[in-house]
Amino acid sequence: MIYSTQNFVRPSYETMSPQDFPYAPVDWSRAKAEELADKEGLTLTEDHWRVVRALQALYARLEDSRMNVRDLHDALDEHFHAEGGIKYLYEILPKGPVAQGCLLAGLQPPAGAQDKGFGSAV
Repeated sequence: MIYSTQNFVRPSYETMSPQDFPYAPVDWSRAKAEELADKEGLTLTEDHWRVVRALQALYARLEDSRMNVRDLHDALDEHFHAEGGIKYLYEILPKGPVAQGCLLAGLQPPAGAQDKGFGSAV
């Protein structure tokens, strides 16, 4: 029901099936993420979308909107352990899996995510 309403309220808004990105923020769209990735010099692959889904799911589980950067870092490392963990994520998100991943996922990065120790190029 909400997806048909979105087309009426915001005709150009890209609708997504809930199973693709079930925890996406209301104002997020795949097209917006692709535009941001282009500005960041990234070509998004399925692995990038897996990071986006993982981050959105982690944020959705929070009872308050604050995420501890260390917990998020460790959760991503564990989630992508089979691919090489954080080292692998730095290969696909060179400005940092936390900072750049949150940008693509439409999420507010946690405090400290802009620190180079957590993967920011700032």
